[in-house]
Parts: sequence; C-alpha cells; structure tokens
Amino acid sequence: MEELGMKKQNWDVKETELFLEILKELDMEKCLDGRKVRNTKIFKVAHRRMTAAGYHRSVDQLKFRWKLLKSAYYKGKREPSSHAPAKIQGWWRYEKTMVAIMESRHPLVGAGVHTDRNDEGTEDSEGDGDVSVLPWQQTCPDSTPQNLNLDLIVGVTPWIKMDPEMDTQLKVGFIGAGNMAFGIARGILSGNVLPANVRVSAPSSRNLGRFQELGIPVTHSNVEVVCGSDVVFVAVKPHLVPLVLSEVSQYITDRHVIVSVAAGVTLATLEEILPENTVTIRMMPNLPCLVQEGAILFARGSRAKNEDGALIRSLLHRCGLVEEGPEAWIDIHTGLSGSGVAFVYLFAEALAEGAVKMGMPSALAHSIASQTVLGAGRILRESGKHPAQLRSEVCTPGGTTIYGLHTLEKGGLRATTMSAVESATERAREFGRKSACKK
Repeated sequence: MEELGMKKQNWDVKETELFLEILKELDMEKCLDGRKVRNTKIFKVAHRRMTAAGYHRSVDQLKFRWKLLKSAYYKGKREPSSHAPAKIQGWWRYEKTMVAIMESRHPLVGAGVHTDRNDEGTEDSEGDGDVSVLPWQQTCPDSTPQNLNLDLIVGVTPWIKMDPEMDTQLKVGFIGAGNMAFGIARGILSGNVLPANVRVSAPSSRNLGRFQELGIPVTHSNVEVVCGSDVVFVAVKPHLVPLVLSEVSQYITDRHVIVSVAAGVTLATLEEILPENTVTIRMMPNLPCLVQEGAILFARGSRAKNEDGALIRSLLHRCGLVEEGPEAWIDIHTGLSGSGVAFVYLFAEALAEGAVKMGMPSALAHSIASQTVLGAGRILRESGKHPAQLRSEVCTPGGTTIYGLHTLEKGGLRATTMSAVESATERAREFGRKSACKK
C-alpha cells in the first residue's frame, strides 16, 4: 500500500486534522453552526479533497467521523470540570479546530453550555451525543458471574457507540474460540481495542490458550461474555447457534450488537431467536483474517442502523477488506472468498508440483509458489486494474507465458473455477435453507 502512495486505513491525527481543516474551510461553521450533519454536498466536496490528498474514505465514513468528534465535543462541554472523558474519546487532539467550527457563531463557552438533545439532534444525525448505559448495568442478573471482573463494571464511564479508535472502552466478546474468532480478535487488537476489553468463551480450554497469550481474558461462561460486552461475535458451528443464543437471550439488551459469523444462519433466524429490537449483523470472514489480510462481507439486520454498520467497519478494518452488502451476497461471498482460499491453495500446490516435475526441489518450489501468489495478489489489489489487463501485461508475443496460458485454457481452468464458486455458493444456500427450516 505504501509504495503506491496510499495512506494507512486507520484514522490518525494527521488525517483527522486535514479533514477538520477542510470542513472549516468549507464554512461549515457559517452554514451549519457545526451542529447538524445533514449537508451531504459539503461532505462530497470534502471527500474529493481527501481523496486528492491520498486518503480513500467514503462520504459516509467522513460523515460518521464528524459525528463521533461532535458527540465527543458535546460530552466534553457537559463535563467541563473533568477533561479526562474528552481525552479518552480522543477529540482533545483537535480541540482548537473543533472549537473554531462549533463556537465561531454561537459560543458555548461562558454561556452556560446550552446544549441538550434538542439542540444537537436532527433527522440525519440520530444518536449524536446519546450516552448509553452499559448492557450489564441494565439486565444482567444480580448474582454477577463468578469470573466476571468487577473492575470492568464499577465506575465505568457510560460510552457512546463509536469508532474504537475514538473510545478505547468499547467491550468486545466472542462466543467461540475457533480460527475465525482468533483472527478477528488479533485484528481488533491491532487497533485501539485493549486486550482487557475483549472476552472469549468456549466450553473447553483447548483453544483458549492462544487468546490468553494475547492478554485476552477467557471463560467458559457465555453469559459472562454477553454481560461484559457491547459487541458480541457469535463464532460457533451453525447448528449450535440456536442453542447458544437461547442461553444468553435474556441478557441481551438493545445496546448490544450481535454479530454472527456462522455460515448459513440467516438474519431472519437470528432475529426470531433474539429479543425484539436486537441489533443483528450477519458476517462472513475468511481464513486470511488470521494474518489481517481477510475479506469480510457483512449484512445488517432489520433493526441495525447505518452507525452500527460503520462501527463494524471501523472495528474490523485491521482484519483486511471489510464491505457491506445485501444478505443475498453472503452466500456468494462464501463461495468466492471463504471457499476460494482453498481454491488458491490448490492452484499454488499445482504450480509448485509443476516445478518439481521439471526438476526443482520441492521445498523451494512451494516457497516460490506461495510468494508468487502473494505478490500477484498484492499487485491485483493495489493497482486497481482488471485481472485481464494485468494478465496481458505479463504476456509477450511468442513468449513463455502465453504458451502456458494456452495450456491452462485447454484444460478448462476458467470454466472449472467458475463452476467451483457456483458449487460452493449453492452449498452455502443449502445450509441457509436448512437453517430456516429448523426455526
């Protein structure tokens, strides 16, 4: 990414400062008084300028970032006696620019800080400044689970659902300790989520050791994970999902975000099992999440809002590519990327075996094959070119590559690969139909 002039994916101080300076230059304080995020045109202009500077964000991501900063600003003004909460939420780094935007026409400092929900809220900025009670403070049983760390409960400042880079107090839980859970956990820990704020449960200790090596608390209690988390990843085998959700259902509040990574379990199934108004997200990662090079597609349930999707994007962006789409695409993604990883492994194995046939030692052949797949993948991702264009750039008239490609085409590689994705997708859809029948 760096060699192509792309900036890193997390919001750092420099990028945020540039973003705020652009908003200030666009006279946001005159047009909107910094209070209502509803002028999409301003953010489209900001998007163009950010892109020109090398920062590749969507308009929605820019709007969401502004909402987070604005919410933190209001919270800081509500608590003028203590600057610590504002520091925790991160806006203090940009205080000078935020004050310039927010207070240039209607100063808040020295005027009694007349900001309340009516002052902040608009139809397009729902949830700004909305301080929520943590889930375990609402509905967890009086008998706190034995292993639950009370330090996580007592005296915790209520939080705003936001980018974990803005709020390191976000609590994340995993029910299930398999490879997917481990890969996602490693990804979010490379951001600003603290190991102490992650919790993992599994019925046995077989897979828990690697989480403990990351500093993550572990338990055998699913209820403990739910009561101590704001975002809960359900990462168990598909046939176990109804059992697990039924167990924890009474402890889930409308402040939880429940994310299922179980193949074939539909959003309709999740919403039928869970309490009314539960925010649900169905997500399909793939194995390369283990090395933060995953491809993740998620779909929001009927009660999940745009900000819930933005939270998931922000939380998982260190795991690799994160995209949102309709639920119908999830099964296709499973065939393309979930199963596709194995298809690539098979091709890499065949490449290496071809070299072995021609006389190269096996270990060296497999090492070169893996590096070839890695290098080709990086160029494909970072160049933005169509695969066919890159393929043609490698070929020279009468050269070695075109002869090899001719052999692959005669063997039906293209049609066979397309059929493999189709077969894997249909199998994923079959799992979904079985899940719906068991409701």
